[in-house]
Amino acid sequence: MSSRRDLLQDALSAIERLQAQLRASERARHEPIAVVSAACRFPGGADTPAALWCNLRDGIDAISEVPRERWDPDAFYDPDPHAPAKATSKWGGFLRDIDRFDADFFGISPREADVIDPQQRLLLEVSLEALERAGLAVDRLVGSRTGVYIGLSTSDYGQIMGVGHCAAGDIRSVTGTALNAAAGRIAFNFGFQGPCVAIDTACSSSAVAIHLACQALRAHECNLALAGAANIMLLPGLIVLLSKWGALSPTGRCRTFDASADGFVRAEGCAVIALKRLSDAMKADDPILAIIRGSAVNSDGRSSGLTVPNGLAQQAVLREALTNADLGPLDIDYVEAHGTGTPIGDAIEVEARGGRPISRFG
Repeated sequence: MSSRRDLLQDALSAIERLQAQLRASERARHEPIAVVSAACRFPGGADTPAALWCNLRDGIDAISEVPRERWDPDAFYDPDPHAPAKATSKWGGFLRDIDRFDADFFGISPREADVIDPQQRLLLEVSLEALERAGLAVDRLVGSRTGVYIGLSTSDYGQIMGVGHCAAGDIRSVTGTALNAAAGRIAFNFGFQGPCVAIDTACSSSAVAIHLACQALRAHECNLALAGAANIMLLPGLIVLLSKWGALSPTGRCRTFDASADGFVRAEGCAVIALKRLSDAMKADDPILAIIRGSAVNSDGRSSGLTVPNGLAQQAVLREALTNADLGPLDIDYVEAHGTGTPIGDAIEVEARGGRPISRFG
């Protein structure tokens, strides 16, 4: 009898251990992620998160005409949407001093710096600032499992440098303008040995970068992650094409979710956040700016057009994100939406979030 009781006790103990392991695994899979730092460069002189907040709070309009050092806005502007090779918009949000870069500080020669995309230069600067704001000594992170997740979609500088043509001059322009090198350069310069990923999912690139960074932290693929994105506009071509497509606002203002919405306005910027598992951040007494409890990614699949949102798919990803965060719809107080600024896209996005259908668009 004693032997049987011992066997039963051992079995019960084993079950309890397995249940505890399962609970720990489930907690780890859904562990909140702490934002321990943030750094940015945005139009309107928003070179810090505090300055960005002040601009938002005060309703600062950071949209301007295209600076003439980028290109001549008048040469590519015509209010007539049928004018060939012209845009109905000559406005955007632009950063200052994008040509300034302390190459020597990052151990880069002036000659190599000349062929490095300003987006990569900005990402180096802002990544370093994010680490410093978190109180993390960069020299102590050399060889660490720090992940880098960067969203990028365009490379006007690559076109300017003529990359892809046999006549291209400096061979270093290959890495200087490649989108994948934007993440790799950060890992290389700071000696990180965690995952290193460049992501292009168009408008959602930065959000997907954050999602993947959170997943990597929960899977213990890295213990610290930098997630961010950059965008710089140096050529008028895409603005002309988007204008012909009817996507850009001819009035130079994005009136998202408004009956007068007539398109969006392109803008520049760079932002990087530093992420840790919440438990690690608390142990290290790190500053915690925000907590990411859950996220989700999907695709629209088939809709009425390649660029037209799919309301049902949007509802599905919202439900998944709430489930992953262990939250319900009533727990949400504020929604930061993509907002296409167009009559068709805005209406679909509002309805997908449970809002009242808007019939005044058009």
